[in-house]
Amino acid sequence: MNHPAQQRIAPAAIRKTIEVRAPIQRAFEVFAGRMGEWWHKEHSVAAHTIQIDVVIEPRGGGRWYEKGADGSEHMWGRVLAWEPPSRLVLAWQLNREFDYDPDFATTVEVNFEARGEVTIVHFEHRDLERMGEGAAQEFESMDGGWGMLLGLFKSKVEAA
Repeated sequence: MNHPAQQRIAPAAIRKTIEVRAPIQRAFEVFAGRMGEWWHKEHSVAAHTIQIDVVIEPRGGGRWYEKGADGSEHMWGRVLAWEPPSRLVLAWQLNREFDYDPDFATTVEVNFEARGEVTIVHFEHRDLERMGEGAAQEFESMDGGWGMLLGLFKSKVEAA
C-alpha cells in the first residue's frame, strides 16, 4: 500500500450547468453544428492564420477541428458519441501545450435536457489527470476558459 504522502490527487472534472432559453434541438444545433459562430477566436491552435470556423462532424468517429483563413485545418479531437438532440461526447486531443496528439485524449461530454421553455445544458470535461504533471494548474485555466465559452454559447443560442 502506498504511503498517503506518495499518493497523487487527480484533478476533478470541470463541470458546468447552464440554462438557455431555447428548445433542445436549437441548443444542440448551435452547440454542435455552429460552434465556430460562438467559439472565442483567440482560443485557437492555428498559429499562423486566423480561425474562421470550428467544425464537429455530425457522426460518431467524426473529426473535431478548426479551419483557418488560409484553408488549413487543425485537429482538436474526434466525436465519440453523436446523439442529437440530447448528448454529445468528444475526445479532446489537445495536450497541455494545446498541440494535437492522436495518442492523447480527455473527454468532453455535453448533455441537453428539455425543461419547458428552456434547455438545461450539463457540461463535463473529464480525465484531466491524463495531462500529467501540472494537471491541477491546467484545470484552473480550463475551468475559467470553459465558463467563458459556455457564456458565449448561451448568448448565441438565445439570440438565434
